Amino acid sequence: MKKHNGMRPHDIVILLKIVAKGDHDWLMKDIANELFISNSEVSESLNRSVLAGLIASDKKRVMRQALVEFITSGLKYVYPQQPSGLVRGIPTAHSAPPLSEIIQSEEIYVWPYAEGNVRGFSIEPLHPNVPKAALKDHVLHELLALVDAIRLGNVREQKFATLELEKHFN
Repeated sequence: MKKHNGMRPHDIVILLKIVAKGDHDWLMKDIANELFISNSEVSESLNRSVLAGLIASDKKRVMRQALVEFITSGLKYVYPQQPSGLVRGIPTAHSAPPLSEIIQSEEIYVWPYAEGNVRGFSIEPLHPNVPKAALKDHVLHELLALVDAIRLGNVREQKFATLELEKHFN
């Protein structure tokens, strides 16, 4: 059995993309193309996720309960984030749906992206191509925004994000 050297941030992005696909069939090359990540990196990521117990050994079924548990209990410690300077980008965390419909805030958080249409405080995405991929898949965008709310939000935002994430996973 291959040694597990720990998860990488884009492993979460790949798993969330699979969740976003729902019941639709997919191939690794589809995930790679849609996330702008190489085929080999997607393959290695799925292998790490199998070893971590976050996807079934067939690499098709995300272990949703385990992934929710990892995201809600560990992600903010493993991949913490602090907002930085004002930039143009794509809304994330409580600034993007579905939380933007629940939480009113004057602080806007964005993933830096030159083609973005919003100015806000910069949040480093889990992978550099997250903004581009999120613009092409609104479900993925919502999932990644919820994950960011958990990564950097206060207790109230984390609670709302967790509830919304669980809705998506069920």
